[in-house]
Amino acid sequence: MPDKTVEKVEALPGDTVSTAGVVVADAGPAPDKARSLWSDAWHDLRRNPLFVISAVLILFLLVMSLWPGLFTSASPRDADLAKHYLGKPNWGHFFAPDWLGYDVQGRSIYARVVYGARASITVGVGVTLAVTVLGTVIGMIAGYFGGWTDTLLSRLTDIFLGIPFLLGALVVLNSFDDRTVWVVIMALAFLGWTQIARVARGAVITIKQADYVVAAKALGASTSRILFRHILPNALAPIIVVATIALGGYIAAEATLSFLGVGLGDTAVSWGGDVARGREQLRIAPHTLIIPSVMVSITVLSFLMFGDAVRNALDPKLR
Repeated sequence: MPDKTVEKVEALPGDTVSTAGVVVADAGPAPDKARSLWSDAWHDLRRNPLFVISAVLILFLLVMSLWPGLFTSASPRDADLAKHYLGKPNWGHFFAPDWLGYDVQGRSIYARVVYGARASITVGVGVTLAVTVLGTVIGMIAGYFGGWTDTLLSRLTDIFLGIPFLLGALVVLNSFDDRTVWVVIMALAFLGWTQIARVARGAVITIKQADYVVAAKALGASTSRILFRHILPNALAPIIVVATIALGGYIAAEATLSFLGVGLGDTAVSWGGDVARGREQLRIAPHTLIIPSVMVSITVLSFLMFGDAVRNALDPKLR
């Protein structure tokens, strides 16, 4: 009977030796746990300089709109024509009332820039929330039920799409005597829901054919449960992308309407209204026009950059 020879295997660092003397090789680190779309998107966004810069600017604007008293103690409505008529900016007086100069009524431009952020941010966020809810509901109903419901809602969407946005808002707002922030939000939301409705409809039409939706129907799940527990969470990504990018456009629309004199009323502190009043003093006091215009541009650009970064993170085709 031949002798049995046992080959001695020398354990390597990191290997495990069992009680029977058998060397078990280390399998290495465990594979990473699969990440969801949202966690994967957040992982990409944190490393995107475009997102970081725009998020910091938006956070700064939000704080300025919520707590303007942290940035200036001056009132945006206090006027002194005798002392401050079209006063030039005093660049050395940081955060002082005369830092950015005075307008034609002797009011601090810096104070009006700080307090004007509230109206613009409120209108932009308010319109975005309103059109997102309205457009998502209409798009989900049209995409899920199909048939005559889809045809009717799609034709209604096409009718509103055929109305020029700014021209329609101008006509609607011109019918109100007191144009408050909420009136402007209502007018812009009344005309601006169509894009999100079309995006939501397309996403729902694709998702309702998925196996988990078919299985939920077979198990007798109610329509509301299928829509809000199975379809909506998976259709949110494109809706959020469109809403985020559109937010900057709504801020620009409010400034444009205020510039044309049909936006916020004269008593409201608005960047668009200040731009309209500064236009008349462009030659002798250009700072009254340039400074609020720059604030509008920075705000709109920040939200557009933010939306672009979110789109790149959530769209698998751009990875």
